[in-house]
Amino acid sequence: QVQVVESGGGLAQAGGSLRLSCAASGRTFSTSGMGWFRQAPGKEREFVAAISGPGLPTYYVDSVKGRFTISRDNAKNTVYLQMNSLKPEDTALYYCAIKTYTGSYYYPGTYDYWGQGTQVTVSS
Repeated sequence: QVQVVESGGGLAQAGGSLRLSCAASGRTFSTSGMGWFRQAPGKEREFVAAISGPGLPTYYVDSVKGRFTISRDNAKNTVYLQMNSLKPEDTALYYCAIKTYTGSYYYPGTYDYWGQGTQVTVSS
């Protein structure tokens, strides 16, 4: 059974940093893209960042470019999201997912195996 578990969320001050982790188990995903999405209260789930199986290329939503970095360790079946220079508008529930369908990395419909999410709250 495939499981995806996010961790690393919490409370941070504006300008601070957090590092999210996403551990996948149940099979090897070294050839699969993996992505991070987020959903704030009252808003739709939005794409944040994604990474291909080999580690490049990577993809980011414009609002996090230069602040967030996605990476992966295929030996550990884990993907990371390093978030620096956090802003209050980054506050959301962050989800990790495994890309199992062809199509855009930016579209959540191309992903399967979603985690339960980890909450990130940034105070001003």
